[in-house]
This record gives sequence, structure tokens and C-alpha cells, in this order.
Amino acid sequence: MNTQHIDISKDRVPYEKPQPWGMRGDMVIKDILNEDPKLWAPISEGVTSRPLHLNVTQGFYVHLLRVKRSGLLQRHRHSGQVHAHVLKGKWLYLEHDWVANEGDYVFEPPGETHTLVVPEDCDEMITLFMVYGSLIYVDPQGNPTGYDDVFLRIEKYKAHFEKVGLGADYINTFMR
Repeated sequence: MNTQHIDISKDRVPYEKPQPWGMRGDMVIKDILNEDPKLWAPISEGVTSRPLHLNVTQGFYVHLLRVKRSGLLQRHRHSGQVHAHVLKGKWLYLEHDWVANEGDYVFEPPGETHTLVVPEDCDEMITLFMVYGSLIYVDPQGNPTGYDDVFLRIEKYKAHFEKVGLGADYINTFMR
């Protein structure tokens, strides 16, 4: 039997070289489910959004969508992929036979069009969404009625942060 002891502290040496030139620092957002209403921008009645990452170079955003009402939220088409992780509650798309429940992960491919609904038996839904490209809002026949993307989100968040006293520059917390 080998009784040789390995000093594991020797492998706990941080990287000693500099990071790449021009690289932005890590972004760490603590307590993402914080209830402070200043952090949650209103979208519509009973619907708020908390930004986590706004990336104008790659054209995507990551946010928490919180819904405190049931019913239809929106019908939209994706120009890019979307990743979703349900943190609380549940939601569904009228076009599919599945329900996204707490703990579930959903991948939505580019080009997908669907109608987002929070069921009647759900008091609150919170989902982390990573949205690439645009959401194109459409009517039931697919005719465009509006859109949303990282640039519009930035403007909405800036206006909200200014209004609640955090200042428009607070948006820089989430920019990379």
C-alpha cells in the first residue's frame, strides 16, 4: 500500500500570466432573485424583467422574466436561438404539447413562432431566458406587430433605472 502523501496545496496556484489584452472582467450578479423592485423593469401589467447580461457585440441578452398573473403574454418568432431555465412556476406555448415546469430547461431554435401563456394555476413564474437576435411579435397569422432585441432592452432598462433613482449608467453593470 502506498502511503505517500500528496500536498494538494501545491496545485492551488492561480494563473500567473496576464489575461488577454482588451478582455473585460468577469461579471458576477449576486442574488438574482432579489425582490427589490428597482432591479425589475416593468414590461406590462404583472410582467417584469431583470437584466443579467446585455451583449451588443454578439446581439443577445440574458434576463429573468417574472410574471405575477396568468394568461397570454405574447406571440413571437425568434430570429435566433433561445435558451430558458424555469426557476419558479410554469409556462407553456399554445403550439406545443409540453409545459415548462420549475427546474426545466428549454431550447428554442431560430425561426420558431409560438404563443407564451402562463396557466391559471400559476401565481408567479420566473424564467431565465437567454435570447439571441430579435423577438418579432406577430398576430395569429404571423404578421409582424413589433419587435424586441438587446438594443431596445437596453433603452427600456436605462429609462427604468433612471426613473427609480439608480441612474441610466446602472445599465453598464450588465454590459459586456
